[in-house]
Amino acid sequence: MDQPPAPRPPQPPAAPLTPADLSEDELRFLQETFDLAREGDVEELARRVDAGVPVDLTNSVGDTLLLLAAYHVHEDAVRALLARGADHARVNDKGQTALGAAVFRRAGAVVTDLLAAGADPELGRQSGVAVAQVFELPEMLALLRRPRP
Repeated sequence: MDQPPAPRPPQPPAAPLTPADLSEDELRFLQETFDLAREGDVEELARRVDAGVPVDLTNSVGDTLLLLAAYHVHEDAVRALLARGADHARVNDKGQTALGAAVFRRAGAVVTDLLAAGADPELGRQSGVAVAQVFELPEMLALLRRPRP
């Protein structure tokens, strides 16, 4: 009588890919994806994420697609990324968040969307609150401090 095979031990998670693991074409494709976030090309950006590009794809300085879309004030791109599960709590290598970037750019609608998604105004060395205080942006500080449901 045959014994069932022994269960396989759990496998460790795969290590994140590094640029050395990718071809020039793959690197170019990913760089273009960051450009889509900067340019606010919502359709193509959403298509790529829906096809498998990580929604929290991060570049060499820790910027995510969401942070770039927020900094460049692309409200629709921010909404599309948030709807696909983008992590608004990611902090880049400089201590910046998507919320802090939106505050810096005085992008009230983007700030509102990020806050509605649960972004923390105090997160990061260059938090939304810190940016509003340093750059004397009282309208942004009021928006960050407004009670949320």
